[in-house]
Amino acid sequence: MSGAFGSEGFGGFGGLGGRGGPGAAIWEAMEQLRSAFDQRPSAPTRMARGDVRAAVLALLAEQPMHGYQIIHEIEERSGGAWKPSAGSVYPTLQLLADEGLIVAEELRGRKTYSLTDDGREVADEAADRPAPWEGSGGGTREGERGRSHTALPKAGMDLAGAAAQVARTGTAAQVDAAVTVLEDARRKLYAILADA
Repeated sequence: MSGAFGSEGFGGFGGLGGRGGPGAAIWEAMEQLRSAFDQRPSAPTRMARGDVRAAVLALLAEQPMHGYQIIHEIEERSGGAWKPSAGSVYPTLQLLADEGLIVAEELRGRKTYSLTDDGREVADEAADRPAPWEGSGGGTREGERGRSHTALPKAGMDLAGAAAQVARTGTAAQVDAAVTVLEDARRKLYAILADA
């Protein structure tokens, strides 16, 4: 029984024409696709300036904080998916101060920021929307992350599975047609990025 699946296990190429067979490349591509998606969540996500601004206002609506606290809170609340840099948080704090939405006060040797009345109004207007860090799990840089964090990897794996099925059981004409569909899908995906 130990040799039932060979040394390749469940993910082997045996049913697809052996290691050099036509399905070998598809299985290899599926593994690369899976590992690419597996790596994504651990990398910190870059968010747009508007998201940093919204996050700062949301946090300061809860309590006064200094810059490092804001960075730490965003990272913690996003589960590590989004850690804004000091180079994005501190200029945002300065901009909000220039707009009269926050004030800085020296407290125990650190600048601590709090909302002004105008700042509280702006924060209250956004209170019914999801906090920016709630959508930071894996979508676009512009911050509308939606379902893409889980839906895109699943759709990619489903597509790779369908391609493997065509390679395993399809005729030569069906395989050619599938290649055309996949090449078209790849071009369309790059076109989506080009529009961003």
